[in-house]
Amino acid sequence: MSTVADPIEIAAVPEWRPRFNPWAIAMTVTLATFMEVLDTSIANVALPHIAGNLSISQDEAAWVLTSYLVANAVILPISAWLSTKFGRKRFYMTCVVLFGISSLMCGLAPNLPVLVFFRILQGLGGGGLAPTEQAILADTFPPEKRGQAFSVYAMAVVVAPVIGPTLGGYITDNFSWRWLFLINVPVAIVSLVLSARMLEDPPFLEKMRKKMFSVDYVGLGLLATGIGCLQVALDKGEREDWFASSFIVSFSVIALVALVTAIIWEYHHPNPVLDVRLFKSRNFSVACIMMFMLGASLYGATVLIPQLLQTLMGYTAQQAGMVLSPGGLVIIATMPFIGWLLSKMDGRWLILFGFSSTALALYHMTNWTLEIDFKTAMMYRVYQSIGMGFLFVPIQTLCYIGIPQEKNNNVSGMTNLARNLGGSLGISAISVIVSRRAQYHQSVLASHTSQYDSTFQQSVSGLTQTFQTLGSDVTHATTMAHQMLYNAMQRQAALSGYIDAIFVFSIICAVMAPAAFLMQKPQKGVKARSGH
Repeated sequence: MSTVADPIEIAAVPEWRPRFNPWAIAMTVTLATFMEVLDTSIANVALPHIAGNLSISQDEAAWVLTSYLVANAVILPISAWLSTKFGRKRFYMTCVVLFGISSLMCGLAPNLPVLVFFRILQGLGGGGLAPTEQAILADTFPPEKRGQAFSVYAMAVVVAPVIGPTLGGYITDNFSWRWLFLINVPVAIVSLVLSARMLEDPPFLEKMRKKMFSVDYVGLGLLATGIGCLQVALDKGEREDWFASSFIVSFSVIALVALVTAIIWEYHHPNPVLDVRLFKSRNFSVACIMMFMLGASLYGATVLIPQLLQTLMGYTAQQAGMVLSPGGLVIIATMPFIGWLLSKMDGRWLILFGFSSTALALYHMTNWTLEIDFKTAMMYRVYQSIGMGFLFVPIQTLCYIGIPQEKNNNVSGMTNLARNLGGSLGISAISVIVSRRAQYHQSVLASHTSQYDSTFQQSVSGLTQTFQTLGSDVTHATTMAHQMLYNAMQRQAALSGYIDAIFVFSIICAVMAPAAFLMQKPQKGVKARSGH
């Protein structure tokens, strides 16, 4: 029988358990993961400050983000192989050290090339933390406790991107952009000390390491090339006008060829860097799709709301971040309850509720107008957060059903990769949909700004008279009236573009809701092993 069939019955075997309290281990590894995920969004609001301080353009400053995301994406699929090859504890601690040192050097960087170089190293170190933590939790906790354990991990992964822009805006406005990186150093030191004391490798990892053969350099090279080029294309696509740019076309073709070749190569390789044969498991396959969509919704909405508030409603970066923060608090408050709930009922119903609730919240958000107040905007995000809280932990828990324990590293690396790629695609989709649909709505609105449209002419006449009463002559008053209406038209067209993007995400979540029942739950009376 396949080792990744859904679900499988396994004879009782002695299970390894760590020497230290599992919850202490969970908090220890979550500390570094929170720090790493925070860095995916905390620098976003500081780009203008970085550009000014280093005397570079905004486009050049964007490489501070792109370099980190590319390095992060490249290391994720091979983190499972690396943690098995060198030992999970040793690999995890190496990632913490690399992340801490590179964070220090980013904060001290004198110019852009140095900053980008250490952001790449930071991305490589950070990329290995989240999947390794996930595998540690899967092995540390028994199956009946895993939902609660993943709720702790979910707080880091879901909440960090939400508070990132707020914290980044506050630090940048009140201190210096360099402290966005320097604050990681003491956290890394504390994490390193605790990890050295508490973490230990399960016995089966040592057996797997002895069975490992030489490095699959071909698979490693293909994956790094394909994922790296895909990440660059997604990040730079809208800025370079997508396939109108030879740069984007080249990177897209390279990514496609490399990834297709990598999948074929890895499927037939006896010791693959990325075990694509795990997709034979229905639960794992569906979970990866759901994590991809969850990443797109989570990161897409995290970018969309502050962007809308800042560009159309005049919010500062810190104010826009404050709109998101209560949603993060909702997730923190609900996660322990969801972890407990998962031990009492079928997780597929929680996923169904999560996607349905998120879809309804996003659809409700299509009522957004330019006149809404801070509280209303904040509540839109709170409604979304309720649904998202019911997604991450159940999906993450159900994806391990039927997977052998020695594959836990692979599962965690690949699901994290799916979430990150979904986030990149979600952010790119937001840019494309908003830009293209805003152009469409502007053309529709512009068709009504003619001398034959009575409503438009009445608006021009009324504004002209208003400006005349304020002291302007007829010509100047008419010009000002047309300019004011044109600005209003642009803002309304842009808002309509954002609403269209929100509607698309609501449809995606609605479609994903019933997909929960494509997954299988553990059969009653069959004991599932810890991650196997």
